[in-house]
Amino acid sequence: METTITTVWPGSPYPRGATWDGQGVNFSLFSQHADKVELCLFESKGRREINRITLTEQTDQVWHCYLPEARPGLLYGYRVHGPYRPEHGHRFNAHKLLIDPYAKSIFGQVNWSDANYGYRYGHEREDLSFDRRDSAHGMPKCRVIDPAFTWGDDRRPNIPWHDTIIYETHVKGFTWRHPDVPPALRGTYAGLATPPVIEHLKRLGVTAVELLPVHAFVDDRYLVEKGLRNYWGYNSIGYFAPEGRYLASGSVSEFKTMVKAFHSAGMEVILDVVYNHTAEGSHMGPTLSFRGIDNACYYRLNPENPRLYVDYTGCGNTLNMQNPRVLQLIMDSLRYWVTEMHVDGFRFDLASALARELHEVDRLGAFFDIIRQDPVISQVKLIAEPWDLGEGGYQVGNFPPGWTEWNDQYRNTMRSYWKGDGGIIGEFAQRLTGSSDLYERSGRRPYASINFVTCHDGFPLHDLVTYNVKHNEANLEDNRDGFNENRSWNCGVEGETVDPAINALRARQKRNLIATLMLSQGVPMMLGGDEIDRTQRGNNNAYCQDNEVSWYDWNLTPEKERQLEFVSRMIRIRREHPIFHRRHFFQGRPIRGAQVKDIIWLKPDGGEMTDAEWRESHARSLGVYFSREGLTEIDERGRPLTDASFLVLFSANDEEIPFLLPKFVPEARWLIVMDTAYEHGLARGHAIDAGEAYPLHGRSLVLLQEQKAGNGWAA
Repeated sequence: METTITTVWPGSPYPRGATWDGQGVNFSLFSQHADKVELCLFESKGRREINRITLTEQTDQVWHCYLPEARPGLLYGYRVHGPYRPEHGHRFNAHKLLIDPYAKSIFGQVNWSDANYGYRYGHEREDLSFDRRDSAHGMPKCRVIDPAFTWGDDRRPNIPWHDTIIYETHVKGFTWRHPDVPPALRGTYAGLATPPVIEHLKRLGVTAVELLPVHAFVDDRYLVEKGLRNYWGYNSIGYFAPEGRYLASGSVSEFKTMVKAFHSAGMEVILDVVYNHTAEGSHMGPTLSFRGIDNACYYRLNPENPRLYVDYTGCGNTLNMQNPRVLQLIMDSLRYWVTEMHVDGFRFDLASALARELHEVDRLGAFFDIIRQDPVISQVKLIAEPWDLGEGGYQVGNFPPGWTEWNDQYRNTMRSYWKGDGGIIGEFAQRLTGSSDLYERSGRRPYASINFVTCHDGFPLHDLVTYNVKHNEANLEDNRDGFNENRSWNCGVEGETVDPAINALRARQKRNLIATLMLSQGVPMMLGGDEIDRTQRGNNNAYCQDNEVSWYDWNLTPEKERQLEFVSRMIRIRREHPIFHRRHFFQGRPIRGAQVKDIIWLKPDGGEMTDAEWRESHARSLGVYFSREGLTEIDERGRPLTDASFLVLFSANDEEIPFLLPKFVPEARWLIVMDTAYEHGLARGHAIDAGEAYPLHGRSLVLLQEQKAGNGWAA
């Protein structure tokens, strides 16, 4: 749109952002400390400014106007005038074009130059310099959208938490090398909505796709100058705009089409959101949006030296949740993605930073109070990454009811157990059964625990059993970045090998970890690509690797096909048997007149574990009996749930152990459902009498189903 705007009306302070109402566009921007705000309009390619309009109307610190001649597609940005006094927290610089925090679409990327900074870049004291170069040529532009979209009968699947299985993936990485996705759609939202992708996920059996950040984000200058990219996207600059590099069509409607496709397939869409910090970084960072609009309002500043930022995120800044307008921004963003984009939930990056009222983490902070009473956001899935980098920021188990949490204690324990560490079977049992020690005291259920062994941050599953140490040289940080404590085990050789014995052990270890995840109480989350043996070549911090290190390899070898089939089978077993995803914690005692306890922990000799035996450092083998009589739950329609009883045997020992199978039911037999010692997870036998010994192979997991004589249950 290149028509010169000649008519300006006062407009309204609400809604915030640029809003097309069918006749014109209302513009609204909050800035408490600004002296003057200018709306800049650009031609269709964003290269030339065609109008500059001074916003003369201000209502409650919100600057606004209405342009009756404006239409969807119009490109715009802001220039905000005010004091440049970093020592007082103010960093206004009207020479810098700024992104609207409420922009629904952002056109283009940051083209880095020294002009993107409010001070003379390279000057050792940004408070003692002021840069007058115009940044507009290197800045993306905001774009007015028409929000109209035909949703038809689309509705959220509303899958209960206890039935949820999450698949964490990356929009580009999943499809970029997929041979059955049209080349023009690879790496985009449209690519994710194609039948080959949907069919793969349905074959797996997952119920929710959790996307790494899709809010518009920025590639850090230091990465671009090294030839790298911010691949993961944890560098947000626009909380309402879907990232433009994932749009094949350039239209926001493409994201909506993707969500609709997932819903039609019965799957939910969860977004990984980054409201704790922005892409503007530290006090030496660029001026792209919030900093130039009202730095003192949007960011947590050091009260003793407002020139500096409070940094709980390790990214240079922290959004100021104490400011009601910033809190409103985040809440408006969340509601927008639920009501307008139809997403089903959110995973909050470094969520503890959002809870900080002052310096301390306050689990009853304003943010959580507001979400709990919000009629829209409180009804979707809410997942916390329950830590930040500040003092007291580790808050696993402390988030309020209504929230689930990434449980890194589950990850650490399961990795350590299968690596062969001793003395942790008690911890292993806690994590396997839903981490009641973390969640039960606050009245939460097992599904408060989001269980994971791998996620985007760290080794994928293949690398977890292939490398003892990180190999992050490709990040060009001299291998200093990323975790040093991976709790991984290379099975005898560092890196890839052609040794068949080592590769067989690695495949078994992967089956052990996947089977444990799917048989654990809580909500399993698997890292996308683990089902097809995706590798990052030992890189445990591939945030900047937009290349083969991160993209999925869809050349499915026989080994990868076996892994895919095993993962699908384990998910199917979990979904078909409610005993593996109970809504209540086990009690360790008979329930409602049952003959046996709802759960029994067993030693290899068939006896029940004693308190002293839980503490033995050499113990690496145990069994757990899940009793069908202890399953006293009902489904969504009030009908009692029924299932078989199961026995799971675990051994992180190297040698085979005879494990005596218990007899809790007269004349019972044990049907062998799965044994990870075998290539496909299948054992050669069919059933074994109770009281006999099962040959439990070293480094293996076995699932057995209890059968009464002449009255078995199908697995």
